[in-house]
Amino acid sequence: MKQRILTAVLAAAVFLPFVIYGKLPFTIFVYLLGSIGLYELLKMKKIALVSIPGLLSLLILWVLLIPNSYITVLDDVNFSKAEFALLGLLLLLTYTVVTKNKFTFDDVGFVVISVFYLGIGFYFFIETRNLDLEHVFYALFLIWVTDSGAYFVGRAMGKNKLWPEISPNKTVEGALGGVVFAVIFGWVYQYFTNVFDNYLIVTIMSILLSIFGQIGDLVESAFKRHYQVKDSGTILPGHGGILDRFDSLLFVLPLLHFLEILI
Repeated sequence: MKQRILTAVLAAAVFLPFVIYGKLPFTIFVYLLGSIGLYELLKMKKIALVSIPGLLSLLILWVLLIPNSYITVLDDVNFSKAEFALLGLLLLLTYTVVTKNKFTFDDVGFVVISVFYLGIGFYFFIETRNLDLEHVFYALFLIWVTDSGAYFVGRAMGKNKLWPEISPNKTVEGALGGVVFAVIFGWVYQYFTNVFDNYLIVTIMSILLSIFGQIGDLVESAFKRHYQVKDSGTILPGHGGILDRFDSLLFVLPLLHFLEILI
């Protein structure tokens, strides 16, 4: 526990200044997080980052992460993000032929899904920060409050397993407790920041984001169990890897963006 707390404090001391300052340093920092996350995913599949498919997937990820404020970079080569991703897909498929199926069609699918999974989540991390710091802190603290609420309620009241085949320690009571804590946090945050138009909206947002944040956690647990690894990495002692810390955020921030358009 001491190691987890120390790591959390040190990580926050490094992470929060980038979030607060924003701009290019934050964008570069998110690029680093996404690159490490991709390395962790590829390692599960035993695909080296320093390889043709590894480097190609990294390049596609970097293109997907380009924020709107820098999108003119692609205008110089007359490529859109979608066209660049399609070209990358064709090159990955070509590589299956070059390697005589040592790099398989399944590997291509894994790489493409990994790139989009990370690319979409971390892209909206950059975009949300560029638009509004209050929304970033709302998402970050909502995830933390959900995790803490689920943990404490699960420890105190948890009896019914939520999804034992994927995450044996999570309970239905804990998951519901996490949602309740998230809603309470949303009300408090709304009171001090007026981040949304009214309390009904913040209630709906907090419920949905808390649920999807927990789904993001379960998704990462599912593919770790599938590839039989305990943690995605070891970069954060006591916490695991980058994916272990940002799995919920990769789901919450895109959903936050889409909900803000709809509501």
